[in-house]
Amino acid sequence: MGEREMWTTDEFGASHEGVGVLLAGGAVPAPVLFDTGSGGGGQSVAQWSVYDGRITRGPRAAALRAVCSCGWTGTEQTLDWDEVGEQELAEAGAGAADACLVDWDAHTAEVEASAVALPEAVTSLLSQLEEEIEKLAKMSPLAALRAARRLEVTAVRLGYWPARDALQETTPDRAAAALGLNEDAARMLLARFGRFSPYL
Repeated sequence: MGEREMWTTDEFGASHEGVGVLLAGGAVPAPVLFDTGSGGGGQSVAQWSVYDGRITRGPRAAALRAVCSCGWTGTEQTLDWDEVGEQELAEAGAGAADACLVDWDAHTAEVEASAVALPEAVTSLLSQLEEEIEKLAKMSPLAALRAARRLEVTAVRLGYWPARDALQETTPDRAAAALGLNEDAARMLLARFGRFSPYL
């Protein structure tokens, strides 16, 4: 696909990412190819700010819209080209892009709310642990790194049986919904923690 501005969260990653461009009529434009002049074809770019309709670039965007790799779409934010005038789209369209980001943030908040709930005691301990490791990093980066490594080892050990049990007890689509991931990402997560092939 080439270079594209993507919005993601640490927890949900590629299962929920994206920002999109709409042309007049609602079509989604192809990535814009920037010729590097080296004869190698150039770089493919699909960031919203390149769709300004200039001769050396791609078509002119009619609107921006938050989109997500899960299929969700937000409200169209129309671009007023009379108002844009000679300004760079990256600057003139920033308000529309910000509105899209607000939509997308609301969407990811809904994804988080629909995922399986964690007990307050667990979320509180995880937050406290994160804060303590951040404090430790200011005093001793190596000690913080060791703590992070211990946390990683603990996560691998603690996730083994839950991943194995989840594989036996639930369907891929239910596991994905509970984890806030798409089915491929959920399968890969279960396989990583359960130490089995994701292609079973």
